[in-house]
Amino acid sequence: MKKLLLSAALLMLSAPAISAVTLKIATATPDGTQWMKDMRASAKEINERTEGRVAFKYYGGGIKGSDSKMLSQIRIRQLQGGAFTPTSLAAQYLDLNLYGMPLVFNSEEEAAYVRTKMDVGLQEGLEDAGFVNFGFATSGFANIMSNKPIQTLADLKGKRVWVPEGDVMSYKSMEALSLNPVTFPLTDVLTGLQTGLIDIVAIPVMVGLVLQWHTKVKYVTRMPLIYTFGYLAIDKKAFDKIGSDDQAIVREVMSKTYANFDRASLADNEGAFKALLKSGIEEVRFDDKEFVKVRKLLLESNLKLGSDGGFSLELYKEMLDHIADYRSEKVAASE
Repeated sequence: MKKLLLSAALLMLSAPAISAVTLKIATATPDGTQWMKDMRASAKEINERTEGRVAFKYYGGGIKGSDSKMLSQIRIRQLQGGAFTPTSLAAQYLDLNLYGMPLVFNSEEEAAYVRTKMDVGLQEGLEDAGFVNFGFATSGFANIMSNKPIQTLADLKGKRVWVPEGDVMSYKSMEALSLNPVTFPLTDVLTGLQTGLIDIVAIPVMVGLVLQWHTKVKYVTRMPLIYTFGYLAIDKKAFDKIGSDDQAIVREVMSKTYANFDRASLADNEGAFKALLKSGIEEVRFDDKEFVKVRKLLLESNLKLGSDGGFSLELYKEMLDHIADYRSEKVAASE
């Protein structure tokens, strides 16, 4: 019996200890928002189900700086991940830009259909590039928010528009519309609007409300300008330090959380638009004939960017084929 107990004790001592892993995650989203509440609830569930082996620590409100600074901190292991927009990691995986091509989609439903065909491939591509991801959550379409009404192509000419750091696609698109793109971190946009450094932002109204940008503009022009989404990305090297069983738990919980975010977006965006108008922002309508001109210019810009190696032209054409299929099915259903 003593030999048996001694052998068991030696076996326990020789077994490798399972280290606890803390994933430090940064985001521009302020504390107190529903996103942060839900993410903290998910972190709690993961911590409980892994018996403390996996913990998340969130840094909200942009306190870790711009996306480029967050990525620098991920590289030196001060952070393990962050909440990003597609362009934030475009340098690591160019095809994240595909859904955000200006004016390729007509509606949320159209984009949702295409995503059923292409999301998994994009997630796998991002993981191959070194970042584990748990799904995409749409923020809706970016609308034009401005201090002067924007109704025609001429109204856009020469206006200073904010473009995120490193967002080559948006920069080229804005130039195609004769806008003057101004690049600086997302955390500086509110100041840019307040000081007149920029005249226009193209952002989903829900995001504009959360970040308080709506307090510095007077008008909103509603159009399906750019389909936007966010995602959580964790450095794969850090994620691989988690045991395989615990990885499965993290993927399950976080995938469920992001699927919930995605489902809630349509209702949230509609509510946000009503709240925006209630706050005193005036809605203006872009002229239909002018919209056709804008779409033509932007689709030409998209194709040139792809031809220059900005993203996979093969995947872009696949996306356009899915869009065409959806529109054909919709027409057939209405007949």
